[in-house]
Amino acid sequence: MTFNHKTTLVPPGKGSTYLVLGDLYTFLATGEDTGGVYSITEVLMQPQSVIPPHRHDQADEAHYILEGEIEYQLADRTMIANSGTFLNFPKNQSHGFKNIGSNSAKILMVITPSGAEQFFSEIGQQIVEPMSEEEKRNLLCPPNPADVEKAIEVAVTKYGLQFLA
Repeated sequence: MTFNHKTTLVPPGKGSTYLVLGDLYTFLATGEDTGGVYSITEVLMQPQSVIPPHRHDQADEAHYILEGEIEYQLADRTMIANSGTFLNFPKNQSHGFKNIGSNSAKILMVITPSGAEQFFSEIGQQIVEPMSEEEKRNLLCPPNPADVEKAIEVAVTKYGLQFLA
């Protein structure tokens, strides 16, 4: 098996950025960069933004909290993660999370194998860079309910996610 990894340099404030359901997702490494092995995405979450509990059977996911306070729902337990916390969710581990702070939060998200970035770019709107951190934070907004419904439909039918009640 051969991998087509390529050297990638993403300077601060660069990378493809998408507005996804009111939050910003900046791709630092995509499947194209890593031969499909993994992707790395920086997520800037608005205050009170929620990713509902879900699971996926095709990918492992890990989060490193860069800024903020995130509440995680992991199967049957709830935990709070602050800056510097690392979490790993293996395949089929149900997880959901919410920015419970009054300020935006920033997460470094690693998914292996890659592919999630295709979902985010499909349901999101690409943002033109360069943009300051303040300009990025000003884009954060509550999602439109119709966009949420569309995202869930695409996630379930095309990307194999299962959302839990």
